[in-house]
Amino acid sequence: MAANVGQLSTDELREIIGSVVEQKLKEILGDPDEGLEMRADVQNRLLRQKKAVANGERGEELEDVAKRLCKYPGFMSTHK
Repeated sequence: MAANVGQLSTDELREIIGSVVEQKLKEILGDPDEGLEMRADVQNRLLRQKKAVANGERGEELEDVAKRLCKYPGFMSTHK
């Protein structure tokens, strides 16, 4: 990493600023769910999803989703 701001590339500076902004927002806003308990059904669903992804089950094929979405009038004219 460069020694001072003048030696940073645009991408390096952008990454540093993004990190600082994200850290400050977390400090200011905190975690709205902190202290809450996760319901058992939600936890079980997340565990099933994690296991499915680990087993290579990634959901629907992109082509199938695209075909389904293309059935909506005007979809392709606004999402090319």
